[in-house]
Amino acid sequence: MADPMDEDAGDGAVDLFRALGRQIKLLRERAGLTQRELGDRLGYGENLISSVERGRRVAQPELLDAVDELLDAGGLLSAAKEDVERAKAKARVKHPAWFRDYARLEREAVELCYFANQAVPGILQTEAYARAVITSRLPLFDDETVEQRVAARLGRQDLLTRWPPPMVSAIIQESVLRQAFGGQEVQRTQLEHLLEVGRMRSVEVQVMPTASAEHSGMGGPFTLLVPQSKSQVAYLEVQHVSRVVTDADEVRALAVKYGSIRGQALTPRESMLLIEKMLGDL
Repeated sequence: MADPMDEDAGDGAVDLFRALGRQIKLLRERAGLTQRELGDRLGYGENLISSVERGRRVAQPELLDAVDELLDAGGLLSAAKEDVERAKAKARVKHPAWFRDYARLEREAVELCYFANQAVPGILQTEAYARAVITSRLPLFDDETVEQRVAARLGRQDLLTRWPPPMVSAIIQESVLRQAFGGQEVQRTQLEHLLEVGRMRSVEVQVMPTASAEHSGMGGPFTLLVPQSKSQVAYLEVQHVSRVVTDADEVRALAVKYGSIRGQALTPRESMLLIEKMLGDL
């Protein structure tokens, strides 16, 4: 999915996405709705509505239609769908060079499997959590680079709401969720977001409990993905050094490891209950 802040997108695309966001915000406020209330009525998360209104994420055509109808915009937003599609076609996500090969594969994926024991997978991060991760990086990024990286990360998440969506499985270490990274409010909104995406039909979120006596993922985080009409590949990243793994034997070994981790983790239902309990304890 294209990102509005790419160097190839052009100022016109950026201005379009921001203008549509302002229009959605104006219509929402005129209707007396909060971002959460609008999201609930449309079947979207509060974080997505917030990011769209700020121009950090592209308003998908189906969202434009839904907002137009619900808030009685008289076709104003629906009429912009073709302009948005043209802008998306010209834009490419602005990722660091070492990440771009993986980002291209992720956009094409029909199946994605994440094992995360250091941070919440980027595709599931809230804007606040993503900003906390990116600003904590050393050497420090300047403010412009931080905003570009945050926007690029949020732009990746649009694949969750496209149709048809990829099937997504994410196994997250319990300690990652319990760490108040970025502060307790950032932690709270991130847990709430995981509950939201965990309810999507195409997404399964599982928690690897700290108390588990068995753990096949001690070698570190990794991602498995199946690009459309291609063989499964893997992705490894450590200290901003990345590697796309295409060797069939290596990919197969990681797939076996993922299956083992999945069996050791809590079930999706048990995981949602644990996350709800974590929220209640904050």
